[in-house]
Amino acid sequence: MTVTVAPTTIPEHGIVRYASIGGLELEAGGYLPDVTLAYETWGTLNADASNAILIEHALTGSTHVTRGDTDEEGWWEQLAGPGAPVDTDRFFVVSINIVGGCYGSTGPSSPSPDGAPWGSRFPLVTLRDSTAAEARLADQLGITSWFAVLGGSMGGARALEWALTYPERVQRCAVISVGAASTAEQIAFAQAQTLAIRQDPNFNGGDYYGGHCPEEGLALARRIAHITYRSAAELESRFGRAPQEPESPFQGEVLAARGRYQVESYLDHQGNKLVKRFDANSYIALTEALMSHDVCRGRGNLAETLARSTARFFVAAVDSDRLYFPSQSHELAQALPGEVDVHVIQAPIGHDGFLTEIGQLGGQLRSSFLV
Repeated sequence: MTVTVAPTTIPEHGIVRYASIGGLELEAGGYLPDVTLAYETWGTLNADASNAILIEHALTGSTHVTRGDTDEEGWWEQLAGPGAPVDTDRFFVVSINIVGGCYGSTGPSSPSPDGAPWGSRFPLVTLRDSTAAEARLADQLGITSWFAVLGGSMGGARALEWALTYPERVQRCAVISVGAASTAEQIAFAQAQTLAIRQDPNFNGGDYYGGHCPEEGLALARRIAHITYRSAAELESRFGRAPQEPESPFQGEVLAARGRYQVESYLDHQGNKLVKRFDANSYIALTEALMSHDVCRGRGNLAETLARSTARFFVAAVDSDRLYFPSQSHELAQALPGEVDVHVIQAPIGHDGFLTEIGQLGGQLRSSFLV
């Protein structure tokens, strides 16, 4: 369900609405005129606007963090909602679809000034650009300072950018399952994903709207990504070398006729599921935004950069994460001013544990962060 209203209207809970924030000058030199941001809110903003929390979504996430006035389940129910650590009975919670996305904010599939989709003409948008856009929406909502900004994976990188770009507007910052910059290995995995899409015969340089979408390329990109989201131990324990019944990896006289292993079927499912809900150009745009993640760019070394923020930090990692290693969270915490602990989510699943097992941090968030 979607509703278009003026941002000053007191919103219902968990309903998508839209705000126009004007033109946006971009860090890499591009420009987007008349940018729209899709967002959802939960709870009530208090009289002095001191109870607002921004929750940032990850790469292919939406604005729908938790249930509201609909029955649709959110993607971080353990974290936010009535009585949850981010208690929507206490806080005014906001989630914004990132610029470049495909859940209502201006992105490659949006109409350009000539009326045609942006497609191949969509500019590079960095996480700093997305922060600048979100700051304008915060202004429209009457929020001059966030009680907290938090997120996991790309959402954590976005939260960190908020604390450094607008230090006077962020009182608390939670950075979960991400480091201060994307590493060479993370960029390499990301490039393989974007290349899978670009090499799809239907990609057409990004101008595929109105024709066949590059579904095979997008599904392959998701397969590559999902391998990094799950741990080797989790894949082995769930699937091992088991065949996908009634198929057999050893049936057929030629390679093309063989059956699949269960893990192959699982990756096929993950790829095909994303194709049904996400735009390939947005996948490229947001992946490249995450590739650009480097809080030190133009700011100095890590310690100098982090000293810009006066926020109280909460840093957490998943112990089995092989995409954003726990060591990156430790490096971030050690460079922050003061003593900052790294809270550990114990989950054999891998990187996705920041979503599925965030409940493990509920006590720490309540006692040491959201106070």
